[in-house]
Amino acid sequence: MKRMHELVRANPRYGYRRIWALLRLEGQRVNRKRIHRLWKQEHFKVPMKQHKKRHLGASKNSIVRRRCEHKDHVWCWDFIHDSDERGRALKWLSIVDEFTRECLTLEVERSITSPDVIDLLAELFIIRGVPMHIRSDNGPEFIANAIRSYLNRANVGTLYIAPASPWENGYAESFHGRVRDELLNVELFLDLPDAKAHASRWKNQYNHRRPHSSLGYVPPATFAATLAGPPVGAAPLPPAQPASTCYPVQTLIATGT
Repeated sequence: MKRMHELVRANPRYGYRRIWALLRLEGQRVNRKRIHRLWKQEHFKVPMKQHKKRHLGASKNSIVRRRCEHKDHVWCWDFIHDSDERGRALKWLSIVDEFTRECLTLEVERSITSPDVIDLLAELFIIRGVPMHIRSDNGPEFIANAIRSYLNRANVGTLYIAPASPWENGYAESFHGRVRDELLNVELFLDLPDAKAHASRWKNQYNHRRPHSSLGYVPPATFAATLAGPPVGAAPLPPAQPASTCYPVQTLIATGT
């Protein structure tokens, strides 16, 4: 019971199922029904949120029509905005593997330019490998010529969803819901370094400790570790960039999705 109280205090947005999963991951042999009884007995409650009903979308690049089939088959990316305690802008970029649900990148800066995104992708491609596709909306961030050219040379297919249909990029939408609910709405960021520190800690918690309901209540990294390697040819190395290549600095503007 003591450990249950500690987990609830540390994770105020977790329901009883996720608390039960955390206890199981720690090696405790507990029954989910018993945790549910204790949850009600202690009057724990996660504030309910009202969700608007949305159609999943049916454009050719939506998550319904172009489903992820294996690790590194489809990544999704998007931006989310917040501010520090002095009201200064914080811009967050996330990249998620749709199949494993791993958060591959959670980067925060005051602003993010096209060269910044290319540098981040190049580093991620070296560490993780190259996905077959990357899904996004049609915002200026993702259709910038420099970024499209780099992805094309890396043999990464771009899946642009229908305009004004963020739900067609459902994995990114869902992930940002978690980021907003469990990080941005909970923490007060003093400045940019403080936001970066929180982003790093939350990303590690999300990947390695947070039970994911769509993965049978195991963390994404644990689920990914059980998978076989990607199909042959699924992750080619990115092409080397010529030393003389220069990209114009272009500040990326959020689409508001």
